[in-house]
Amino acid sequence: MSIAILGAGAFGTALAISLAGQHPVTLWARNAGDMQRSRQNAHRLPDCPFPDALTVTDDLRAALSVQTVLLALPMQQLRGFLHSNADLLARKTLVACCKGIELSTGAGPVEVIAQEVPTAHSAILTGPSFAIDIAHGLPTALTLACKDAQTARALQQQLTTPNLRLYRTHDTIGAELGGALKNVVAIACGTAMGAGMGESARAALMTRGYAEMQRMAAHKGADADTLAGLSGFGDLTLTCTSEGSRNYRLGLSLGRGEVFDGTITVEGAATARAMAQVAKDAKLEMPITMAVAGLLDKSLDVKTAVHSLLTRPLKEE
Repeated sequence: MSIAILGAGAFGTALAISLAGQHPVTLWARNAGDMQRSRQNAHRLPDCPFPDALTVTDDLRAALSVQTVLLALPMQQLRGFLHSNADLLARKTLVACCKGIELSTGAGPVEVIAQEVPTAHSAILTGPSFAIDIAHGLPTALTLACKDAQTARALQQQLTTPNLRLYRTHDTIGAELGGALKNVVAIACGTAMGAGMGESARAALMTRGYAEMQRMAAHKGADADTLAGLSGFGDLTLTCTSEGSRNYRLGLSLGRGEVFDGTITVEGAATARAMAQVAKDAKLEMPITMAVAGLLDKSLDVKTAVHSLLTRPLKEE
């Protein structure tokens, strides 16, 4: 069964490489010509050659001749793309492969799909994964969240490869929030490490950040067990401890007072701002999220942000 992947960033390319070992895969990209000639994505994922079963095209209509479509697009661009191509995407199975919350609405990717392409079967693929690991065939486990049980089982079979193991859940809200909010905590952890605060501070931020993730998930009606799984705790662990994470690297830059490369997509930045507003409106206690949003908006400096966290009222854990 053929699969289309829309978006040739590092993660979309890595999924295409892995899945092409099992099925014919079409990778849609605006710069398809370079990849067609070199048989690799030299800009986003160099030295990872494409399998023979992987076709690259810039023809969206041709790419969408299949039923299963993976949307490896930046979260903040997802709605516009779906809106512009709703007719082509109607009644297909659309799997979001982005981790974030829409800044303008506070919606997650599955919710955005449902709003823009209501006839589609929607799902999200998320969890602890670096593109380079998937492309190199290293063992990776992910969460596949889909409200429809039959669709979930079919996708689980279709998208599992020898190195990519999928666990399914019906809790799309929990999976969305876990994948999005862990990026905010990763920025906080990177900031602490960049500012020289040490490993103990990072451990504290991860732990208290996880409590904030659970708090928001409960507010949104998610299952707490989902946050304890791959899409929550698992992804949090990976993203907060490795410079392979763009969100963590952004935090390092903030902590060191360095300028971060603005061409790099960092989903946690928009998510922090969106979730800070949700928390404020709902009167939810999310001090780490609020501090990260303040750092990004430059309404707080690192010293002030740390002071605000350390001087919060003492309480039980």
